[in-house]
Amino acid sequence: MRRANAPSAALIGRDTESRAIIERIDAARKGNGGAVVVIGAPGIGKTSLFAMARAYAAENELQVLATTGVQSETHLPFAGLHQLLKPVLHNVDRLPAPYGKALRSAFGLSDEPVTNPFLIALAILQLLVESADAPLVLLVDDAQWLDASTAGALAFAARRLESDSIALLVALRHGYESPFLEAGITELTIEALTESHAGDLLDARSPNLDRSSRARVLESAAGNPLALVELLSSLRSLDAAHVFGRSDLPLTIRLERAFADRLTSLSSGTRSFLRVAAADERGRTAEVLAAATKLEGREVTLEAATEARAAGLVEVDGPELRFQHPLMRSAIHQAMSLEERRATHDALAATLEDDPDRRTWHRAAATVGTDPQVAAELEELAQRASRRGAAGVAIQAFERAAQLADKPERRAIHFARAANYAMVMGRASKVLHFLDTMDDDHVPVGERPFVVTMRESYGRSAWSGASKIAEFVEIAERLRAEGNIDRGMTALFVIANRCWWSNPDESTRRAVISALNRFSLSQDDPRVLSVLAMASPDEYGAVILDHLSRRTGESEAQRGGVADHQLGLAAQAVGDFERAERFQEARAQFLRAQGMLGGLTSSLLKLAWTKIQRGDWRTAGSMASESERLAEETGQLDLAAAAKLASATIAAYRGEIDVAERLATEGEGALYLSGANPQLAMVQWPRGVAALATGRYDDAYRQLRRIFEPSDHAHHPHVRSWVLVDLAEAAAHSKHEDDTHAIVQDLEAIAARTRSPLLVGALQFARAVFSPDGDETAFEAAADLASWPFTRARLQLAHGVWLRRHRRPADSRAPLRAARDTFDALGAVPWGERARQELRASGETSRRRTHDLVDALSPQELQIARLAAEGLTNKEIGQQLYLSHRTVGSHLYRIFPKLGITARSHLRGALQDISTEHLS
Repeated sequence: MRRANAPSAALIGRDTESRAIIERIDAARKGNGGAVVVIGAPGIGKTSLFAMARAYAAENELQVLATTGVQSETHLPFAGLHQLLKPVLHNVDRLPAPYGKALRSAFGLSDEPVTNPFLIALAILQLLVESADAPLVLLVDDAQWLDASTAGALAFAARRLESDSIALLVALRHGYESPFLEAGITELTIEALTESHAGDLLDARSPNLDRSSRARVLESAAGNPLALVELLSSLRSLDAAHVFGRSDLPLTIRLERAFADRLTSLSSGTRSFLRVAAADERGRTAEVLAAATKLEGREVTLEAATEARAAGLVEVDGPELRFQHPLMRSAIHQAMSLEERRATHDALAATLEDDPDRRTWHRAAATVGTDPQVAAELEELAQRASRRGAAGVAIQAFERAAQLADKPERRAIHFARAANYAMVMGRASKVLHFLDTMDDDHVPVGERPFVVTMRESYGRSAWSGASKIAEFVEIAERLRAEGNIDRGMTALFVIANRCWWSNPDESTRRAVISALNRFSLSQDDPRVLSVLAMASPDEYGAVILDHLSRRTGESEAQRGGVADHQLGLAAQAVGDFERAERFQEARAQFLRAQGMLGGLTSSLLKLAWTKIQRGDWRTAGSMASESERLAEETGQLDLAAAAKLASATIAAYRGEIDVAERLATEGEGALYLSGANPQLAMVQWPRGVAALATGRYDDAYRQLRRIFEPSDHAHHPHVRSWVLVDLAEAAAHSKHEDDTHAIVQDLEAIAARTRSPLLVGALQFARAVFSPDGDETAFEAAADLASWPFTRARLQLAHGVWLRRHRRPADSRAPLRAARDTFDALGAVPWGERARQELRASGETSRRRTHDLVDALSPQELQIARLAAEGLTNKEIGQQLYLSHRTVGSHLYRIFPKLGITARSHLRGALQDISTEHLS
């Protein structure tokens, strides 16, 4: 690559900032893409730095795409994004079909609805990568005024530019919230100029300024470059005292006053023209003139635009106009009285009969008090925005509709819908704002289960457990009676999930099941099976298993939809993890293909828990890691915490104790913050396993025993089955067999009724380790545990120990060898070492566990390596994992030496797949 040209002009006092931006661009030229958010006060020089960046890019033959946020465009779907991507939209045809459709819909080029707003963010990433034939520099100025949909989509893409020749530079006004600040990308704060540099800039603009005036301007400007220039102009005007006289006012207000002072000498028609331009979002000269004519009550001609331009307020470029600086727009807006603002928006609304969305926004801006008609129009606008994937605009529309609604019930439902969209978009602060604003007494009955659940998930109220179930059942019944079967079943699904986590009494469970029966749906309906399984798994487990066994012949073409989600939950709830794995994998693949990141986050987490039980810890680790990343990106903080706990459990089983304890602590803290107490059982699991792995059996027993104690906050009646093997092992080594016998007897009765595969297998292990001395028959169950390789290996280890201690060392070696080999394959290092110790005690020297090169891979690297081993191209892998193909290639470049290979064709052999089939 040829040497980069230096910037042709330097900015006074901005050497450090200029260097940081140039380094970011140069890194992108070398294939190390990334983003920088430039933060500063109005007029501090952000736009000048971007002009420098544009010039530097041009001098080095880089392609530049740019957009600027406009305050009055914040509610127009993807307005900023369309401006940014317009030069490369011809590449949309090169995208996978779902991405191309999503972008066309987002920009109003197609009527096809976008069911998932994250699909647009993924499409943007792919479009940028496809368009980066030469390095790309993206400039986003005044990002605080971007529409929420554009800002969210670009922030999502910004996280994924690590190996692409793309530099994204975002200018953001200090003090504003933005998705860019939540994206974890580099921030560059622009401070005021030093006194010396401010003096140099002032001298360059006005070298002959007298000493007194120079000192006055420098003091008032406080190191703000724009203030230096504008206050210098005001110094020469008749209104200098008005501008300089109030040093107690914020600098931004004084600058706005300096701009507003220019209005006083303009004609009435020009002032109307500028008021409309300040309120208009498009900046179309003809449109502004038409609205100004309505506002003025007489014709306003192009002479108004000419006069405004001569005053240094606007630039007119053919059919379009723009303000010289964003503060000029806000200055004019602030200078208007409330009645002038209302009249201005009324004039614009009357001019926009052919543009219903913009007309509605201006009608809303012109409305004082309540107006149910405008509120209804905003609701329709929100629905149109949602169909285009512009959830951010839908949030704004529902919020404004709530403010204009004349009835408390309508206000509550608008806030509830805004909160739901904010939750989908991962805007936690917005969710909390709407929940705090909402009056629950007026929330429509059909929305209450979801609002209550949202409040508890976001920590705005404590976990209410089973106390709300009876109320929710009545709501589901009412929805059914009104003929709203789908909504009623959705409510029942929420109720059943609450039953699974809260352990209600039998009468409450029966009420849920009775309500379900009154829906009169087929017993084979996946919705029915999932509600039965979660509401009452102990009573209906065997029934669910029989129904699930009849579904194994479904064709793959029928898989992946909502039914698989429901069937996967049903199978997991009744302990059929083998079938749950198949349903959950199909569901995750479907969500991945559709780009439905919110649902995929939860699906991956459920799959991780399933694979932990199935002994596929490496894949489980990849699932949990990806789930945590996506949860943080989509704002699902309770799921991010739960994903940490899944990773903690895997680390504990593998003997990575420090990692396990750190993740368990982080997960526990996040759960307490979100009020998600029902998942505290999942905190005790990794802590108990970590103690078990290090031979602290008493501690392990105490940690795990809490899950089995009904009076403990960590109690969970169903998770007991998940951790019974761990509890039994801890009890057998810590003299707690007698205490555990009662637990085993209780679970024996449940297993007899439900036939839960997980519980049946766990009880086989417990019987063996608690068997009377001399009874070897209990160990013969190992052959029946093929679906649970880790449990089987632990039983083989226990059998070998039993044989050796009964003076049969030769007989002990076969089960000990089998256990050792399975532990090694799984990566269960502590258990593998115990098997080796027992083999040595039996008289057989056991080889050391060889270092598994696969263990050197991160969870994401393992995911990429496996997909590549299956024959997927870098582009196909990128589409699955929401990465660019260059990022995938960069990962593979690092993966090969870790695995000791040099070619893609060697991946399959190097990975040595350790699925449960290979361990059976």
